Amino acid sequence: MILFRKYYLFLLIVLVSGCYFYTLAPGVIQIDSGELAAVQSTLGIAHPSGYPLFTMLGYVFLQIPFGSKIFLANLLAAIFCVLGIIFFARSAKLILDNLEKFNSPKIISQKNKRKKESKTVEVSIPYISETKKVLAVFFGSLVLAFSKTFWFQSTSVEVYSLHIFLILISIYFLLKAFLKEENDFSAWIIFAISLALSFANHLTSILMLPPAAYLYFSKHKSNKISVNKILILSAVFFAIFILIYLYLPVRASQSPELNWGNPVSFEKLLRHISGKQYQVWLFSSTESAQKQLNYFVRNLPDEFAKLGLLFSLFGFVISFRYARKIFRLFLISFIITIFYSINYDIADIDAYFLLAYISLGFFGVFGIIQLLNFLRLKGETYTLPAILLAVFVFIQIFINVKKVNQNDVYIFEDYTKSILNSTEKNGIILSYQWDYFISQSYYFQFAENFRKDVVIIDKELLRRSWYYDQLENNFPDLMKELKTEISLFKNAVAPFERDENYDAALLENLYRRIIAKLIETGIKQNRDFYIAPELIEDELKSGELTLPQGYTVIPDLFLFKVVPENKYVAAPPPNFNLRFPENRNVYTNNIERFVGAMLVRRAVYETNFNKKDKAKIYFEKVKNDFPGFQIPYQLDEVIK
Repeated sequence: MILFRKYYLFLLIVLVSGCYFYTLAPGVIQIDSGELAAVQSTLGIAHPSGYPLFTMLGYVFLQIPFGSKIFLANLLAAIFCVLGIIFFARSAKLILDNLEKFNSPKIISQKNKRKKESKTVEVSIPYISETKKVLAVFFGSLVLAFSKTFWFQSTSVEVYSLHIFLILISIYFLLKAFLKEENDFSAWIIFAISLALSFANHLTSILMLPPAAYLYFSKHKSNKISVNKILILSAVFFAIFILIYLYLPVRASQSPELNWGNPVSFEKLLRHISGKQYQVWLFSSTESAQKQLNYFVRNLPDEFAKLGLLFSLFGFVISFRYARKIFRLFLISFIITIFYSINYDIADIDAYFLLAYISLGFFGVFGIIQLLNFLRLKGETYTLPAILLAVFVFIQIFINVKKVNQNDVYIFEDYTKSILNSTEKNGIILSYQWDYFISQSYYFQFAENFRKDVVIIDKELLRRSWYYDQLENNFPDLMKELKTEISLFKNAVAPFERDENYDAALLENLYRRIIAKLIETGIKQNRDFYIAPELIEDELKSGELTLPQGYTVIPDLFLFKVVPENKYVAAPPPNFNLRFPENRNVYTNNIERFVGAMLVRRAVYETNFNKKDKAKIYFEKVKNDFPGFQIPYQLDEVIK
């Protein structure tokens, strides 16, 4: 055990790094992965709140001449999560080494019914050996490291991996500041710096303020001196926060290829940092909050493979008894995080619960301490408890690795490149498949210069004024033809973006005019125009999307192509290969549905022109590559 006590942190790093590297995604995955990697590669500006620190750190790391940029971006995410676990372990050890300082001196009230009086008595903190502390920290860190959502952040590029690292650094320096002598103010300055860095990455770091305030005032009390110190801390905090966020207007003024929000003015900068376009989903209704709370409660046992949650429940009780300030600190963190997160009505909510899971991780360390007390036989070593804890961690890894593993995820690269390769030179694609294709295309087009000739337009972002600045910068020849329509739309949307009275009917009319003009301009410039299937199924039928007179759409391969009516148009053969991962999810299943449906549509199109041999090619592609896709029996009979 002597060697273990000396090198447990090194062993922790090796175990966690090995598992994280094994589950690392080799390329882009769903949702924002492609966009964020592209922003790091090109020093662009990401979706709100901009994530300037994430962008700049990523850009520096991606200069390493090793592998692809997307692999390096994913690797950096894993490194951030490993560093986060290191600071979790250091924080947990710091707590266990200073339990008496985190306890209230008189905490239990006892009543004497006969004398009808009460008194408070001190609770003596039991002695915890160094071996027991190290075992609790080691296994508690592993339980958190291999919890589902925490582990998943290490598998691919995302802002939450850096968020984990910076939040855990902030917790560590908060604890250090609390333990310093009262006249030693330098530790609080370091905490303010770490918190400012965390805010410069993700604004949900605001959830750290209530627990930090609790620990600060429990030490310094509420008086003029403590308030003046807070003013100094605030000055340090805002100086660093503002300095880092100045990246956004400075870089936006240089017109990068990815320039979300174009935050060149104070109004646009404030709108971007505050994530104004997402605020509609914050505190939207009690029904959505109830839905998110139900999801959190249902999902919580699976986060820690069920048994790990028991450690936290035991630790909840033990910390209440022997480390009351730590109990309150992480209870506040847990409650504040849950309250905020359940009131954010988005689908991918899991990462917003991270601080709650981290709080449970700290409670879990106390629970493991109690478990070690319970399992150790008198006079025996900790061998048996350590073996049992190792078995549990192994079971947790075995269960959760299937849920988080991304090491065989190539489907989003294959899907995106196959779509781009299926289009003609200088083609235009209108879509809103952000989670599957558009975000990913940003990486391949702007970071790897793959098929940059293809114009990809996000139909939903056409509702935002800044998006036209980005399109005009990247595709000036196309957008100059829409100068009048864009100017009218920007004037009409300005009051909407400022929360002023606006003409909704005019705004919708101008928006539809722009889409129609885009199609007309593409045809006029002899560009092939493609429309993604989700628009055909909804917008074309509703009239939101209209085609020029004399034109229609036909299934091309992955997309619909705008062509003259009553004219047969050949499509590329389905010579593509989509590598589906073993670990399927709703995103990979939807890609299968998208592609299978389009191939069937193309087969039907070929049969309508009596080209059964060609129809059979697409039909066989569906049968061979998408065996789970339901083919209409009528088509099966026709081709046979």
